[in-house]
Formats: sequence, C-alpha cells, structure tokens
Amino acid sequence: MNYKNAKDILPPELLKEIQNYVQGERIYIPQLENVRTTWGKKSGTREEITFRNNEILNKYKEGSTMDELAELFCLSNESIRKIIYNQTKGKNNKDKEGE
Repeated sequence: MNYKNAKDILPPELLKEIQNYVQGERIYIPQLENVRTTWGKKSGTREEITFRNNEILNKYKEGSTMDELAELFCLSNESIRKIIYNQTKGKNNKDKEGE
C-alpha cells in the first residue's frame, strides 16, 4: 500500500476539514465498493494459487498420495485434502452447468 501526502492530492478546503478529525496520523481511505478488486487479483497471487491447486488435483488424479503432495507443495495433509475436495467439487459443479 502506498502512502501519499494529503497536501499533494487533496484540495485545501477538504484537507482543512479532514484536519478537524485527524492530524499527523495515517488514515486508510477504502475504495468504493463497486471499484474493489478481490483478494490477490492485483498482485497475481490469486492466479498463482489457482494454478497450484490445479496442479495438486492433477497430480492426485495421476496417483500421488496426499502425503507426497503435502511434502512437494509444503502444505499440511489437511490443506491438501481441502484443496482436492474443493477443486473436485468445483469441477463437478462446472460439469453439471454444462449439461
């Protein structure tokens, strides 16, 4: 998250109004609801996790055990189990929608 000096971006009247509430502190101004992006979308993390989860499911279908996958992807067995369950559930729902 980048910080900007309010003096550089806000009109003087608005800056004075904000100073009635807070001075010399950092404040977070959230984005509008209709402008918000989902977690990880901007940084690409969401795509990386989706790719990793697909890899886990493919390797599981090819015969890798949950223990092997946990070791390979540095995750707990419980995390591997959840990923496989969620990936399988998601694929089943997509298959049903296509019928």
